[in-house]
Amino acid sequence: MSEKKDPSIWQGFKAFLTRGNVVDLAVAVVIGAAFTNIVNSVVKGIINPLVGAIGTQNLDHYSSCLSASCSGTNGIQLMWGSVLGAALSFVITAAVVYFLMVLPMAKYLSRVEARRKAKEGTREVIEVSELEVLKEIRDALVAQRGSGRDQR
Repeated sequence: MSEKKDPSIWQGFKAFLTRGNVVDLAVAVVIGAAFTNIVNSVVKGIINPLVGAIGTQNLDHYSSCLSASCSGTNGIQLMWGSVLGAALSFVITAAVVYFLMVLPMAKYLSRVEARRKAKEGTREVIEVSELEVLKEIRDALVAQRGSGRDQR
């Protein structure tokens, strides 16, 4: 009897790498890294100066002291400015990604889907109308045969 061999580790790894979703993931990471530079440039060059016009561009200096004295490294400081800055950067980055990438892509994909559905709907209408025409022809032929027999 011939025994079925389990695929080798190398064959399994090769199959894993050649699957479509792994390649798609690799492309997404590369595109994401390139897109990060664009988003960071928009945030640094446009958004931060606008925020800086209202307050300051560097929020890291904002803190609160929990102890009696917070001079130098003494005392307990809450660096809430850093947290606020990171949260603002996240929200701004998410907004830029959503409004410049996700929303336009979603609109484009919905238009493509609507065109595809319209095309399928047209095909169904054509098929239904052809079927109805064929039924009418059949009924006319049956009626002609029936009327021809009555005259004999």
